[in-house]
Amino acid sequence: MEVTAVEEVTEQVVVGPLSGDPMALGLPTFIVGSVALGLVLVGVVPATATGASLPIILSATATGLFLAAIWAAMLGQSAVASVFGIFAGFWLSYAVLVLGLTHNWFGITAAAAQSTQELFLVSWLVVVIMLTLATLRLPVIYTLLFTLVDLALLLVFLGVNQASTGILKAGGYVILVFAAVGVYLFFHMAQVATGGPAMPLGRPLLRS
Repeated sequence: MEVTAVEEVTEQVVVGPLSGDPMALGLPTFIVGSVALGLVLVGVVPATATGASLPIILSATATGLFLAAIWAAMLGQSAVASVFGIFAGFWLSYAVLVLGLTHNWFGITAAAAQSTQELFLVSWLVVVIMLTLATLRLPVIYTLLFTLVDLALLLVFLGVNQASTGILKAGGYVILVFAAVGVYLFFHMAQVATGGPAMPLGRPLLRS
């Protein structure tokens, strides 16, 4: 019996548990948490509502990014798993920091709250700078995304250090900008996943 061309193509397309693109989950959950935190910092909610973004960050962003990291690891995508795992850790630890400070979970005095936030921000700034430099072989849009995250962390650190609402707002706007970069990457992923052409991502800054 002769097999038609359509049947041959159908037989070659095998969908199993280890398939798909983890960015389909990782990017939107990253975007929603970024938008929520950015809006908090620019003053959409009162300054006292520091935990306003936590329901989204805990239930969607941190959880979604951890799941995306596991998905990527199962596909053997070590770099993608590392990126999603790092950002999942950031968002979860941010939520724990805010909840810990507001509910006195860790015995941190009010006088030590500022230095605790600075420690948190500097620690994560070091890790994200490391990530930025280690991924220069990726298309330049990823370097842009990570650099914006670096800048946002630096601005928020300076805002906390100097007790400056203006600098914190600037950090919030940078967060909204890197959320927009995430939206572009999501549209790129969706285009490819639905059979469309890839969107331009730029050439890597570092080539072999």
